[in-house]
Amino acid sequence: MELTIKDIQQAHKRIAPHIHRTPILQSQLLNKMMGCELFFKAENFQKIGAFKARGGCNAIFSMDDTSLQKGVVTHSSGNHGAALAWAASLRDAPCTVVMPENAPEVKKAAVAGYGANIQLCQPTMAAREGAVAVLIQEQGYRLVHPYDADEIIAGQGTAALELLEQIDQRLDIVMAPVGGGGLIAGTGIAVKALSNAQVLGAEPEQAKDAWLGMQSGERLAEYSPNTIADGLRATVGVRNFAVMRETVDDILLCSEERIIEAMRLIWTRLKVIVEPSCAVPLAAIMDQPEQFQGKRVAIILTGGNVDLDGLPW
Repeated sequence: MELTIKDIQQAHKRIAPHIHRTPILQSQLLNKMMGCELFFKAENFQKIGAFKARGGCNAIFSMDDTSLQKGVVTHSSGNHGAALAWAASLRDAPCTVVMPENAPEVKKAAVAGYGANIQLCQPTMAAREGAVAVLIQEQGYRLVHPYDADEIIAGQGTAALELLEQIDQRLDIVMAPVGGGGLIAGTGIAVKALSNAQVLGAEPEQAKDAWLGMQSGERLAEYSPNTIADGLRATVGVRNFAVMRETVDDILLCSEERIIEAMRLIWTRLKVIVEPSCAVPLAAIMDQPEQFQGKRVAIILTGGNVDLDGLPW
């Protein structure tokens, strides 16, 4: 199935009763510092503290009761797991989340707090997927992939759909960070259907599998990221990469040091809590400011689930 803007619009109708319509934030000081006009879509204020509530909710509410009966399973470093656990609880469905043992404690606590059963594994994609495969075979759970699924991509695209409705000015660029690719794929579909803006992804230099794939034209199936941005340590999915090649104009990279600097700027200037993954687009702007001078730029702030006992400064 090829996803279209209609899928994203239908997803938005499906999830609207359950999610927040998050605000757009601006800072004149940040605009001056960056040399462009910035609009921040504050998904750190979303249910479960991240945009992934949208995809998780769309996936759960797209299923019939029979599909949910035995329960759902996924693998996640945190936010998708919390999103799925929260959405499953709305329909009284059992949920199991396979998490890497190095996932932030705050994210493990959130997943457990929404009622999911957590199974820890080694911090590799092979270990995650292997543990999920065993659970599906033994328990009959229904898989809800964290990003490589049409329902997830359509749900995540609703953030960009709202953003375009909320900003009544012409946008030159819409940016989102890239991990597994659910958000950037959904954003690409929505933005290209409804505006003339460029779609730019942003990745840490130490987790640049999407950038490498876009350069070569082939998705990297194996990659070992090493970044502070824990939400971006996944490898881009098959569906996601195919959509990105059609709808994403470029992917920009940024250093670990710049991610921390951008994260701190957002905390101190926008006065909101964001996690490292969330700061990656602003970090990319800071590393390559010439591309953004005089432009109107929208950034999706992806989440604010940060371990307050492990801040990077």
